[in-house]
Amino acid sequence: MIPAKFDYTRPSSLDEALSALASGGEDAKVIAGGQSLLPLLRLRFAYPSVLVDLGGLAALRGVRDLGDSLEIGALTTHYELTRDPLIAEHCGLLAQAAGTIADPAVRHRGTIGGALAHADPAGDLPAVVTALDAVIVATGPGGERTISPGEFFADYLTTSLAPGEILTAVRVPKLDGWGYRYEKFHVTAQAWAVVGVAAVARRANGHVAQARVGLTNMGSVPVRAHAVEAAVADADASPAALSAAAAHADEGTNPPSDLRGAADYRRHLARVLTGRALAAAAGVS
Repeated sequence: MIPAKFDYTRPSSLDEALSALASGGEDAKVIAGGQSLLPLLRLRFAYPSVLVDLGGLAALRGVRDLGDSLEIGALTTHYELTRDPLIAEHCGLLAQAAGTIADPAVRHRGTIGGALAHADPAGDLPAVVTALDAVIVATGPGGERTISPGEFFADYLTTSLAPGEILTAVRVPKLDGWGYRYEKFHVTAQAWAVVGVAAVARRANGHVAQARVGLTNMGSVPVRAHAVEAAVADADASPAALSAAAAHADEGTNPPSDLRGAADYRRHLARVLTGRALAAAAGVS
């Protein structure tokens, strides 16, 4: 289909982008790589009055070292996430998960900011930033504010971004010394995840000192598997102990039922994939 008529602007600065977004009113939309928005436009599921293209804002691209964390510009592509040396050194989970997204063409165009702002619970990166305890940075007329993933993802395809705000960066903690794994079950290589599990773990003295787990496509928003984290804390770094902790993976979740899998099937997948992800993250064979 052909999208409905809209105006288009490509600002050269963040201030110009914020001004254009404010001028466009409630029906203005921000576009970055376009991998989420363009299909909605073609299907006429979205009817923006104006598109504000952020593609010219070089300041919103790239990775910066902040000391204890990395700041990733919202326009950083999935491909760049897989190749950046700072991410490889300090936050390998993000690089690993980004490498599983769709196909090379999408990874070269899609951006981390766009993936998070789209807020699809079947997307990979929302669950990853949830597991990482990342901080999402939004900039609007009132300046900059930071938002936790639990507050940012409000509902299905819905975020807590206020009118006139733009997601400008993501700050992820450095997890030096932590193991990680993103486990994903999908029907075909380029398909959305039926279920995905993002896990990071830190070992000490033969035990799992701490772990964080985020679930993909197990509810209307990415899910933090708190029951698993509580069960695995200080547990033996052994297959039996990790499997017992993973059995809690579907607690507090509300997975969908669709043509790719019923809710009960997704619950089963969550437990199995969490066990695998924890074992890999904790270095347990």
